[in-house]
Order: sequence, then C-alpha cells, then structure tokens
Amino acid sequence: MNNITKDDLISIVSKKIRLLRSEYNFSQAKMSEILGISKKTLVQIEKERIISSWTMVVAICGIFRESEILKMTLGGDPIELVEAIVFESVSVPRNITGGGRMFWRTVDSRGKFKVQKNIISSHYRIIDGNEKRWYSSFNKEFIMEEFQMLIKRSEDHEEEIE
Repeated sequence: MNNITKDDLISIVSKKIRLLRSEYNFSQAKMSEILGISKKTLVQIEKERIISSWTMVVAICGIFRESEILKMTLGGDPIELVEAIVFESVSVPRNITGGGRMFWRTVDSRGKFKVQKNIISSHYRIIDGNEKRWYSSFNKEFIMEEFQMLIKRSEDHEEEIE
C-alpha cells in the first residue's frame, strides 16, 4: 500500500467499526453513545451506506488506540498514522514505540537512531535507542534529512563529553 491519505483512513476505519465494536463487545447502542452519534448513523456506517467523518475517525483512533484490529489493519499505533497524515512532521521525542518489530522495516540505523518504514502504511519514522519516536512523515527526504541532523547532533554531543 502506498501513502495512506486522509480519505483512505476514513474508508478503512469506517469499514472496521463493526469489528471494533465486536472486539470490545459493545452493543450498537453503547458504541453509538461512545462515539457521540445516533444508533441509526452507526448502523448506516456499519452497513457501508455512509462513511465516518474525519473527526469521528480521529476519535476512534484515539479511543481504540489499543485495538488489535486497528493495529493489525493500520500497521501499528493508529494515532501515529493520524499524526503522519495531519502533520508534515512530528518532532521532539513522543511516546515510546514498540520498537518496530512487527510492522516496521529498518531502512537505516546509525548510532542510537533508526529510520523505519511501516510495511502497511508506508510512512517513515525515526526512533532512538530508547524506542522513542522523534519524527514521523510520509516524506522520505524530510525523514532522511532529519536523520542526518540527529546523527550529527549526537556525534557533536559525544565529542563535547569526551
């Protein structure tokens, strides 16, 4: 799959709502209450007669961030994918990641930093030795530039310590 767009994510998540509801063992009434929509609207989404709004998709990704269905479908943390779509880049250390064992292929690794590409969504990220995410983006050039800068800063810092 190439870069997932906002519209792609809306479509993908809309088609998984019934499975999500089942995964959490929620009735349609409970799920519609959680999402702040009518039961009728939920039924329409589940029957694929309408699709979710972007706002609802972002809420679903946040509320059901730990869902195995979402993680398997999207290739990891749903919120990280939302951030990669919304922002050109996400900088400064963020949450600790799973380290890329399942959905990530390491593209480059130097010092304490790794560039990884998601095998499902095709977005890139830079993580450090503590598995904290520094940047996420679909733009490989941007990621590689930031990777080079992080490596240089890290090497300069090591020289200062010695």
